[in-house]
Amino acid sequence: MTEDDLIPRAMALAEESFIAASGPGGQNVNKVATAVQLRVNVFALRLSPPVFHRLKELAGSRMNAKGEIVIAARNHRTQEMNRADARARLTQLLEEAQREPKKRAKSRLNRIGKEARLQSKKKRGSVKAGRGKVDW
Repeated sequence: MTEDDLIPRAMALAEESFIAASGPGGQNVNKVATAVQLRVNVFALRLSPPVFHRLKELAGSRMNAKGEIVIAARNHRTQEMNRADARARLTQLLEEAQREPKKRAKSRLNRIGKEARLQSKKKRGSVKAGRGKVDW
């Protein structure tokens, strides 16, 4: 399985449940379950270990002990808009997990820079050493 078909696979595996939401909607919000709770089992996605670890870190508290990512969308007044919002957030999370972070390039320091740094450390150390208790 390639990483290209990850999002369609995730959408196919996603389970949606509609729950009562708070927020805008007046009396309608008490009668209609407009909030969407989207659940995807991460283990069923068969991710490579580096992508899995990045996803786990990005998901944070949205990932439960069973290995499910739970996304709750309740910002909109309709089920359709909340559903689209939850799916968009899942897509964004998966795309971000697939992106490999850039490796940090080591900073290069020349001999003069090293000597200047060590000199400043010595000077700072002597200042701190001079702060001790005065012995008369």
